[in-house]
Amino acid sequence: MNIAFIPIDNRPVCYTLPEQICAMDSSIKLFLPPREWLGDLKRFADVEKIFDWLEALNNLDAVVLSLDTIAYGGLISSRRCPQSFDEIKQRVFKLREILEKKHAEIYAFSSIMRISNNNINEEEKEYWNIWGKKIFEYSYNTHKYGHFDCDVPQEILNDYLETRKRNFEINKIYLEFQKQGLFNTLVFSKDDCAEYGLNVKEAQELEKRGGFVKTGADEIPLTLLARAVNEFYTAEHSFQTFPHKNAGDTSFSLFTLHPSLKVAPVFLAPEYKNLISNYEDVSIENSVKGQLELAGCEVCGVENADIVLYVNNFEEHQGEIVMKVPTKPFSASWSRPEKPYMIADVRYANGADNAFVEKLFETDFDENFYGYAAWNTSANTLGSLICAAVVKYHSNPSFFTLHSSLFKQFQTVRFLDDWAYQANVRQQLEKPDEKLIKTLMKPYEKRVFEKLGVNYNTSYRFPWNRLFEVEVELN
Repeated sequence: MNIAFIPIDNRPVCYTLPEQICAMDSSIKLFLPPREWLGDLKRFADVEKIFDWLEALNNLDAVVLSLDTIAYGGLISSRRCPQSFDEIKQRVFKLREILEKKHAEIYAFSSIMRISNNNINEEEKEYWNIWGKKIFEYSYNTHKYGHFDCDVPQEILNDYLETRKRNFEINKIYLEFQKQGLFNTLVFSKDDCAEYGLNVKEAQELEKRGGFVKTGADEIPLTLLARAVNEFYTAEHSFQTFPHKNAGDTSFSLFTLHPSLKVAPVFLAPEYKNLISNYEDVSIENSVKGQLELAGCEVCGVENADIVLYVNNFEEHQGEIVMKVPTKPFSASWSRPEKPYMIADVRYANGADNAFVEKLFETDFDENFYGYAAWNTSANTLGSLICAAVVKYHSNPSFFTLHSSLFKQFQTVRFLDDWAYQANVRQQLEKPDEKLIKTLMKPYEKRVFEKLGVNYNTSYRFPWNRLFEVEVELN
């Protein structure tokens, strides 16, 4: 299977994570643009080079892409780039021309511009450090009440509203492309959600026009990658071709193909599965089901499952270690399941539940283990975990030894990042320090290596020069 993959930006979870996942299946060839062409915290992607790269690729089965990378130069750039609507529109139509020539299945997502409730401008325009909360209040109350007077300077408010309008109009163009049959799947992502806001209003309008809106952001390309792999193997095994939409057919359902993989969610705190995670606007139960369905999986009971998805969900509220928000840790017993299983640890946002990992490490991992994740938001964790499980499930069994080694390598990175760093070492760092992190990670490396039966030379980088993400490199 040949897949072209255009990430949101060059962060490890956006660029190296899909590489590590697809490496587990020798029949998947994943094509990524050179990393230096992608955007970062301050720099926009080189869109023209990415266009040339995409045009040169042949014999693709699927294209998974962030439309924000093409339109604006990246997810963060979508809130910052100064180009006009007409300039962005020209790029978008050039993309359509390229994609139409590929005769591949296109899985795409575009963000609904977020609105954060803080005065931090690290990922926003410069004026956000003064007016961010005020703009959020304006957005929230304007949507809720229809009108709201605020003291944000008019030229700043106008700039913000013009950027929103530009991005919203571009999203409506994507909807037209979908109706014309360009996309197999088109997702509009809704990040950092509140009950009201101009972003919520835009999401509702897109849904009225037939768009599919999904809470989340960074994990959606991985969920779409899982969908592409699931649909490819389903089509291959049933001697069917991919489903295509008829031009102008507005009744197209997002989930048209019979899923090839059955997954049973099991919540470790089932009485609390109706609670809503931080940074999301749906219950953890619906978040799990939504991620599985978008990935092309069928939600079922344990007795019919190919894989059981255990969810270490939170009680009363989700904790967040880095923000010093406590919650009740996992305190029940854990034993190794008899069926194939994977684990989404979402008791905390931005890092693992140390109590659960201790219980998990008391058991051994066998061939039924399909992965563990505890990356950032609940949606981030679920999307990355499910994608890895889908690829592992469909991988060629004749390459079992190589596959097992690559899966262990992938899982080593996840334990070192999600558990060792995010839930522990990150709290001991005041600023990015590659020498100090190497020292602090040593005891965690020893435990992970022993548990998985591996041994690597490790190194750590802070690619965006901040503590939020670390890049774990294994040699």
